[in-house]
Amino acid sequence: MSTKPIHVVGGGLAGSEAAWQIAQAGVPVILHEMRPVRGTDAHQTDKLAELVCSNSFRADDWAGNAVGLLHAEMRRLDSIIMASGDAHQVPAGGALAVDREGFSDAVTARLLAHPNVTVERGEIAGLPPEDWDSVIVSTGPLTSPALSQAILDLTGEGQLSFFDAIAPIVHLDSVNMDVAWRQSRYDKPGPGGDAAAYINCPMDKDQYEAFIDALLAGPKSEFKDWEHVPYFDGCLPIEVMAERGRETLRHGPMKPVGLTNAHRPDDKPYAVVQLRQDNALGTLWNMVGFQTKLKHGAQTEIFRMIPGLEKAVFARLGGLHRNTFINSPRLLDRSLRLKAAPRLRFAGQVTGVEGYVESAAVGLLAGRFAAAERLGRPLEAPPETTALGALINHITGGHLDAGAGSFQPMNINYGLFPPLEAPKRDGEGRRLGAKERGRNKKRLMGERALADLEAWTSGAGETLAAE
Repeated sequence: MSTKPIHVVGGGLAGSEAAWQIAQAGVPVILHEMRPVRGTDAHQTDKLAELVCSNSFRADDWAGNAVGLLHAEMRRLDSIIMASGDAHQVPAGGALAVDREGFSDAVTARLLAHPNVTVERGEIAGLPPEDWDSVIVSTGPLTSPALSQAILDLTGEGQLSFFDAIAPIVHLDSVNMDVAWRQSRYDKPGPGGDAAAYINCPMDKDQYEAFIDALLAGPKSEFKDWEHVPYFDGCLPIEVMAERGRETLRHGPMKPVGLTNAHRPDDKPYAVVQLRQDNALGTLWNMVGFQTKLKHGAQTEIFRMIPGLEKAVFARLGGLHRNTFINSPRLLDRSLRLKAAPRLRFAGQVTGVEGYVESAAVGLLAGRFAAAERLGRPLEAPPETTALGALINHITGGHLDAGAGSFQPMNINYGLFPPLEAPKRDGEGRRLGAKERGRNKKRLMGERALADLEAWTSGAGETLAAE
């Protein structure tokens, strides 16, 4: 432990991943987490890597989905977040969802047990001390006001913000299974092999219309000082979606496609509300896509209009919190260092990525960059053909005009990757349809990414093998 430690501020998914990567490289790391000394409006525990919103890491198919590809890349780089998620997965169709308590317990235990990790509790008010020569700021969507203001003062930038909403969680034994049924969309099995991972609550047209009316009329939590701040489109409250058109929810989280009512097979539902298992015991289920800013009293009344949830008991109601991010393309270099103060790196949601996995992925890279720098072996970013490289490219400029004010939070998606042309004919010369070409293109992009990641880790890119 004679090497000077690296400091990581914030013990969420990004900070936990960054600390793990640094420690695994043989470099001491001090992980600073302000909870429980100072709490937040969204967290409920003092555990590291607590999942505040959903319990889903989304699709787990590397050959057909960009976030699944990101999962695969992170697994190959010894991600503590992916390892803990895999160890505590719960059924979720084609997605990787986790028991949120078991997951955060596992991350916390592994970090506390690591000989190169020290966890210190307490708020870092303002900028970290000057004698901390290598710092990763991974304070997430709820960066403390003092640190936020210090970053603004240092950079001279205005800080961008948006709202994140949280979905309710229901006790399983309060769901009426005489109305609801178990099925994954298109009976697709997930990582655990379960093809009936969701509980489905059907609605006919009249029930759907009444539900939309109630959503539109229900009292909402409002933050009038922040009304100019946008929502992130990937986490819109359901009532905001309803305001965009009465059919929006039917083509979004309440779409009925790929589902057959087990109680009335010949009666196709007009809309469906899905519940996804939230803990390993299977006693708690969250309402998929039902993040909301409805006031709590209105939530219980309106959500009990859903067939099957007439007597629902809620373990947690939905809520709303503010998220913040910096203008990373203008402020950060390719190794996530702040140009105005290179001793500071940023990671996680504060950099302008959205989603648990994306936040952890940026933490993974920030940790590797910082450890390599400390060891005197500078590390280049992964190729932009990889999901990790595509994220770095998005954060640090990519094809954006950083001065145009257009930088917004983004999930990993194939649009961030360099284009790839898929064959239009199969090996026998048969012309492929558009869907088949699309599937082939995604698989080829995945194969390219994993091959390029392997080259990066086995060649000059990989410098982190501990001596």
